[in-house]
Amino acid sequence: METKQQTSPDIFQANCLSRQVLQLIADQWTPLVIYALEDGTMRFSHLLKRIDGISKKMLTQTLRAMERNGLVQRVVYPVVPPVVEYSLTPLGQTLLEPVKVLQIWAYDHLQEVAHAQTTYDQRDQRPLQAETASLVQQR
Repeated sequence: METKQQTSPDIFQANCLSRQVLQLIADQWTPLVIYALEDGTMRFSHLLKRIDGISKKMLTQTLRAMERNGLVQRVVYPVVPPVVEYSLTPLGQTLLEPVKVLQIWAYDHLQEVAHAQTTYDQRDQRPLQAETASLVQQR
């Protein structure tokens, strides 16, 4: 019995670990947390204020996942009430540059994306619907 062994990562293969690693940062909130922590250690409440639109529950889930995956360090100080601080680990800091590149791209292409969205939204969808109906009738 011959087993097929993967010699190099292939992100297009479902069982490739590189796909799991990509999923670490390919959500809506993780890049924003990374970017927020670029300036250094922050408390939960400061992150919540900094990242507009994120809920407490989602920030908690994101920080836990990032901690589990070695991107964030969580420090709890034994005081009442407890003080919890988050900072990027050395591994998390390696993501600062890629996240910064994405941010720059987003800023540089805001107008183009907005124009594309407007153009798409204003397209007349009837010809496409008629063509689809015609193809269905031909079957």
